[in-house]
Formats: sequence, C-alpha cells, structure tokens
Amino acid sequence: MKRALITGITGQDGSYLADLLLAKGYEVHGIVRRASTSNTERLGDERADAVYDGTATDNLHLHHGDLNDGLALSRIVADVRPDEVYNLAAMSHVQVSFDMPEYTASTNGGGTVRLLEAIRAAKLDCRFYQASTSEMFGRTPPPQHEDSTFHPRSPYGTSKVFAHWCTINYREAYDLFAVSGILFNHESPRRGENFVTRKISRAVARIKVGLQDELALGNLDAVRDWGYAPEYVEGMWLMLQHEEPTDFVLATGTGTTVREFVETAFDHAGLDWRDHVRVDERFQRPAEVHALIGDASKAHRVLGWKAQTHAGDLARIMVDADVALLEGT
Repeated sequence: MKRALITGITGQDGSYLADLLLAKGYEVHGIVRRASTSNTERLGDERADAVYDGTATDNLHLHHGDLNDGLALSRIVADVRPDEVYNLAAMSHVQVSFDMPEYTASTNGGGTVRLLEAIRAAKLDCRFYQASTSEMFGRTPPPQHEDSTFHPRSPYGTSKVFAHWCTINYREAYDLFAVSGILFNHESPRRGENFVTRKISRAVARIKVGLQDELALGNLDAVRDWGYAPEYVEGMWLMLQHEEPTDFVLATGTGTTVREFVETAFDHAGLDWRDHVRVDERFQRPAEVHALIGDASKAHRVLGWKAQTHAGDLARIMVDADVALLEGT
C-alpha cells in the first residue's frame, strides 16, 4: 500500500486528491491547520471527526501542522515517511496576496523550502509534487507552456515562482524526484466562495431563489483558462507515476472571459446577467493579468492527460450544485 502526504488536504484540490488516492488504495495522510471552527467540510466533517476520534474506517489520517512551522513539518514527514508528497497548501487568493504579501511569501515560498528540507533531512526516497500556477506567467502572452517566461503580477505569483524554482533546484542538487504542475485555473462546487467562479455561481443560485439581487465583480474582460478540478488532480497523480521527474502544464487550451462565464452561469438559471451584475473598482487588482491560456500538449503527449470539461460546462455544474445546496437537495 502506497502512502501519500497531502498539505492543503482540506482545500478544493486536496479533498479531491484524497478521494482519488483513497479510491486507488493509498494510505492518505493530510496536514490540517488548527482552527477553532470546522475546516474539514470538503473532506466530510463526520469522516474527519472519525479520524480524530480514532474510529475511522478508511485509510485517511490527519495531522495538525502548518507550512510556516518547519519543526512540525519535519516531525510529520519523519513519522509518516510517505512514498508521495503533494504540496497543495498555499495562501492562494491573488487579491488577498496584495494585502498580505509577507505572509504569502512565507507560506508559499518559505513553506515549500521547509517541506523540501524536511524530506531531505529524513532521507526519504519519495516523490514530491509542487502546486505551481499559471499566475507565474502574468504578463507573458498566451498560449503559455512549460518553457514560457515567468512575469508574475502579484505577491501570490512571485511567491509561487520562488517555490517553483526551489523545487527544480532540489531536483537538480539532491536528485530528488520533484516535479511542478503548472495548473491553470481549475474550479468545482468545492471552490472557496471568495474565488470569482464560485462567487458567480453562488450569487446566481441566491438570485434565483430570491436571497440577493446584485453581484459586484471586478474586471469582466480578464481571460482565463478554466477547467474542472477533479480532472486536474488526476493529472497531479500521473506526474508522480511518470518514470522521470519533469514539469507539466495542465490546462484546457481555451480562453474564456469573466463576462462569458457570467453570461453562461446566469443563462443556465434563466436569468439575464445584465439585470444583476455591476462592476466595482474595489475588486480590480493593482496589477492585472489580462490573459492566461495554457498549452497542455506535453501532458497529453507524455501522460495521456487531456481536459474534458471546459468553462461552459463548468459554469453549469457549479450553478446546479449551488442551487441544490440552497434548496437542500
């Protein structure tokens, strides 16, 4: 039985990856930040409670820790001794990173180094996955691929560039099987409510049932390459099964504006978006990233991975899920 360690297991990607690995027969260990309120809903609170109570019936194990605590990371890595490590934890909200640049740098950049050092100190023969991001490309014109120039436009993007190059450095300096998945935007009903796609789908559902009337957004002309998160975590797993450590872009290859995503989401609910959406300058970034569209041909050629769900279907999936959530079905 393979053993995997996932940082950020309570997030969108972490929860889907945990589901995937458990279905494949893995023993899955996850690092959870201590909080006074529940933060395990994506894993299923009852399932997480069973882990903490010692009554769990599957191969899920949770450990309290934080990427900013190197001692805790070292202890967890040494105790678990995983075959695969997936570093998905991050301060991942681009807009918020402008307000918290130091924390973003410490968590995303420093946290990756702390985790890599914990693996090296434990002398583990394991495989390491780093969650890189399309935000590292920033102003670089699309389509962006593995060899495109990085030009990040936010503290989040710059912190991820540092983590990305540290992963490459540990691969080259210490012969660690370390890879980075440069994932373009990938969403799902498990996406946090302050991310634009979930903000849109949740607002559509609330407007449909009469709980709100208006949705405030920032730049409607920004172009993003939106895919479906469960498909992308399978790509992460495939990267660590490949015989050689190398980096991959995961993307749909199709660009969609925020306006187009909005229109599809509202249309699916039988609503006219122009009756409910307004632009609010407070949601504009200090430095905008205008267009991110990925070229995932390498992943398709080498791993056999290809995105199946594109932005239109994704918008409909998320609206349906949020309507069902409000209606209790």
